[in-house]
Amino acid sequence: MNVLMINGSPRAGGNTSAALKHMEGVFVKNGISCETVEIAAKDIRGCTACNSCGRTGRCVFDDIVNEAAPKFEAADGLVVASPVYYASPNGSLISFLDRLFYSTPFDKTMKVGAAVVVARRGGCTASFDVLNKYFTISGMPIASSRYWNMVHGMSKGEAEMDIEGVETVKMLAENMSFLMRSIALGKEKFGLPEKGPQTFTNFIR
Repeated sequence: MNVLMINGSPRAGGNTSAALKHMEGVFVKNGISCETVEIAAKDIRGCTACNSCGRTGRCVFDDIVNEAAPKFEAADGLVVASPVYYASPNGSLISFLDRLFYSTPFDKTMKVGAAVVVARRGGCTASFDVLNKYFTISGMPIASSRYWNMVHGMSKGEAEMDIEGVETVKMLAENMSFLMRSIALGKEKFGLPEKGPQTFTNFIR
């Protein structure tokens, strides 16, 4: 089994990286491989709704999004971690996720998702909510911990002082490992859930 971890922080080795390192240690202990993709220091533009991906199966902007897509397809789980900026995830990460989820045609059903947010003080729950919506629109079960997946710290290294936050993300990785294994067994025995019809509507018709 393998997990793809997306680090949405532009600060190398910062508090968001520290949170992911703790999760990585738990995954490795459980025999689960993981890879971290650092995206926020890159120049990532937002989706332009050109719908080219509907014809080609890949984003028209050939950058880190298209590089990450096959890794996402091969992964059993996806962890998305972000610092909190103005009570929201980092803008580069949002652009990345919009395009990654929209442009990829593969079935994401039953890939396990988890969001982690890091802040000096406030905005964690709002950012947590934004990230989880990518999973819930894609048929991806969300792994949880014993508290919301947030770590506090401002200067590099301060996340390590948030003992409860560190314990929370470690428990998250344990629960995610169990959930991925359980889903793999369920898929082997029962297959994926049957998909019914999907009707697209708007408020005009």
